[in-house]
Amino acid sequence: MKQKRRDFLKKSLKIGAVTGAAATLAMASDKVEPGSSGVVSGKAVKKEILYYKSRDWEKYYNVAW
Repeated sequence: MKQKRRDFLKKSLKIGAVTGAAATLAMASDKVEPGSSGVVSGKAVKKEILYYKSRDWEKYYNVAW
């Protein structure tokens, strides 16, 4: 019983280490174009609306400032 548990732990730790190394390599290989500062601009057609001007927002901004 103990040997099975040890083998399972060894295998799972090896798999976890390989997965972690692969993830690290994948993150390191992402190339950033010079001058873009890593910001990706989308191609969405929709306009982004952050809030609608309302009485509640005006009250919030008056309190916040």
